[in-house]
Amino acid sequence: MKIPGLLVVASLAAASMAFAADSSVTFKKVHLCCEACIKGVERSLKDIEGVSLKADEDSESVTLTSSDKAKLQKAANAMAEGGYFGESDNPDIKPVAKTGAKGQKVESLEVTGVHLCCPGCVKAVDRALKNTPGAKAHTAKKNVEKFVVTGDFNDQKFFEALQKEGLSGKVAKAAN
Repeated sequence: MKIPGLLVVASLAAASMAFAADSSVTFKKVHLCCEACIKGVERSLKDIEGVSLKADEDSESVTLTSSDKAKLQKAANAMAEGGYFGESDNPDIKPVAKTGAKGQKVESLEVTGVHLCCPGCVKAVDRALKNTPGAKAHTAKKNVEKFVVTGDFNDQKFFEALQKEGLSGKVAKAAN
């Protein structure tokens, strides 16, 4: 009679997995200045099944929900890869932005992967530049794929400032 008991335990375990509670993570201070920004976040997550998305331009937040925490982390990373960044309300799930920065002083930094759909996005790059000691100018414009930051600055500090503006990107090429 051990087999029916095992079947009951197995059935209960399967039922509890079928009704597993969804987990969610909200990213605040994500750069969402227009509808095109929201569409960009949606595009960055298009290949990740099992994750729902709610982006809110007014609160500059993105909430991801899934029954699989690993998928939430994958989605957070995809969002960063898509050019967006935010402050996580879940200490277990944080976006990993592979910027390629080395924490070195540079005079010129070519940046790619930043979402730049409109003048509002370019203004966020302006603010990141102003908040990076030694950075003097950039060539970012609406819809460009790459831009150059010049001055005498730490490459990692520029990406940190960019992330504080809710954007993400990576080194395309460094020259010094």
